[in-house]
Amino acid sequence: MALFLTVTFLFLVSFLNVSTRSIHLSNSQAPTFDERNKDHWNLQAQWILRSKISNPVNTRVAKNVILFLGDGMSITTLAATRVYLGQQYGHLGEELKLSFEAFPYTGLAKTYCVDNNVADSACSGTAYLTGVKANSGTVGLSGAVKRGDCKGQRDGFHSVTGLMDWAQRAGKGTGVVTTTRVTHATPAASYAHSADRRWEADADLPKKGLRCDDIATQLVRGRVGSRIDIVLGGGRKNFFPRNERDLEGYHGYRTDGADLIREWIIKKESLGAVPKYVYHKDALMKLDPNVYTSVLGLFSPDHMPYHLEAGNDDPTLSEMTQKAIQILSRRKNGFFLFVEGGRIDTAHHETKARKALDETAELAKAVEAALRLVDPTETLVVVTSDHSHTMTYSGYSKRGSDILGLSNKLNASDNLPYTTLSYANGPGFRPHLKMKRHNLALDNFKSLNYTYPALVPIGRETHGGEDVAVFAKGPWAHLFTGNYEQNFLPHAIAYAACIGPGLTNCK
Repeated sequence: MALFLTVTFLFLVSFLNVSTRSIHLSNSQAPTFDERNKDHWNLQAQWILRSKISNPVNTRVAKNVILFLGDGMSITTLAATRVYLGQQYGHLGEELKLSFEAFPYTGLAKTYCVDNNVADSACSGTAYLTGVKANSGTVGLSGAVKRGDCKGQRDGFHSVTGLMDWAQRAGKGTGVVTTTRVTHATPAASYAHSADRRWEADADLPKKGLRCDDIATQLVRGRVGSRIDIVLGGGRKNFFPRNERDLEGYHGYRTDGADLIREWIIKKESLGAVPKYVYHKDALMKLDPNVYTSVLGLFSPDHMPYHLEAGNDDPTLSEMTQKAIQILSRRKNGFFLFVEGGRIDTAHHETKARKALDETAELAKAVEAALRLVDPTETLVVVTSDHSHTMTYSGYSKRGSDILGLSNKLNASDNLPYTTLSYANGPGFRPHLKMKRHNLALDNFKSLNYTYPALVPIGRETHGGEDVAVFAKGPWAHLFTGNYEQNFLPHAIAYAACIGPGLTNCK
C-alpha cells in the first residue's frame, strides 16, 4: 500500500504540471478519481498534507504587495462560484478551487464597525487599509467622527493614514484598480478622509458640508491621492462639470466648474511624472509601460458594467490589473497595488446571483493574471473581502445540479420548488397570495437579471455580519492565519513590506 501511495503521489505531482488556467481554477489540487473509492479520499488528503509539510515559510521583505478585495465576497459566494465555474467546463464543481483558494495560508477576519454590528464598505475599507476601525459610512477617519460630521472631517487629528501613504513614504509605486467608481467607498478608503462615503463629488455635499473636500477632489489634490501612480476604474462623471460633456457624450456631475482630469495631468507633470489619461480599453492596452509612469483610466461615467454585459471598449479587471503591474514593476523600490472586484457587491444587493458569481470568477482571473507577472518570492499577495451578504446555499441538491437553478430535492412542506441560492432579504421577494408561495418553476433562471428569492422585502439586499476569508501567498503570508480583527490586515502587510510607523521586520 505504501508503494501504491508513493507512485500515485508522483503521478499527482506530474498531473499538477498540466495547467487548468483556461478555466481560472486552481491547478494545485489533486485530480479526481472515483469518489466512491476510499483511496481517492486518502490520496487526496495525503497530497494536501505533503504540500503543507513541504511549504517553506518565506521571511524575506515583501518588495511588492498586491491586495485583492472582493467586495461582498462571502464564503458562501466563494463556494457557489466554484460550482458555477466548474459546471461551465464539465466538472461537478464542488471539488475545485478558485485560483486564490490554493494559497498556502488562510484566515478569518471579523468585519463589524465601531458603531454597527454589520459593516458597510466604508468602515471596513478603513479597517483593512488603514488599520483603524471606524463608524459606518465614514472613510479614512477614526471612530470619533460620526457619519456626516464635516467638522470632524476637517479636524486633521481624526484622519488616519494607511497602506497607500506608507508605501509612498517608502518610495514605492502605488495603484488602485476597481470595477466601481474610483471614488466609491472601497477605493476611497485608500486615499481619502470623508465623513460620508456619499460625498464623492462636490454636488453630493450638503450645505453644512460645503467646506469639506469631496472624494474626487482628494484623489487629485490630496497628499496621498495626488501621488497614486495608477488609478483605473469608473466614475468619470465626478471629475468634470455638469455643463460639459466628455468624449463619449456623457455629462459631468460637478457644480464647482472644476476639470479634475486636466488638473490631474498638470499635477502629475509638476511632480515629474509622465502621465496619460485614457477612457477606453484600446487606449489602455496600447499604453507603453516603459514610457508612462502615471495613468488615470476612467472607463465609465458611473460604475463599470458587469462583465456579462460589458462591451468591447470595456477593459476587464484582469486587463486593468495586468497593465497596472506592468507599469508599477518598473519602480526600483517595488509597489503596493490595491485591486477591487467591486461589482460582486452590487449584484448581491440586487439579488442577481448569476452576476455576483460571475464577478467573483473575474476576480479569480485577475489574481491568476497577476501571479503570472510577479516574482512569488518577493511579492505578498493577499485576497479577502470587506463584508459578506445574506445569500445562502442550501437544499441537499444532487451533485451536478445547476447551482443557479432549482433544488432537485423538493421536500418543502407546501410541495413548491425552491432555489439552491436565495437571500434573507432584498428585491427578490415574491408576494405570497393567501399564504401560498410563488411557484419558482415558472421563472426564467437563465436571465442575467433574474432576482433570486428573498425572505424579507427590501429594495436593496443587505450585507451579512459573519467573518470573511483571507488568503495569503508570499513573504510573511503565514501571519494571516487564524481569526482576527479586520484592522489587523494592514499591520501584517506593513510588517512584511517594511513600511508604516508600526513594528516591521526591518526594525
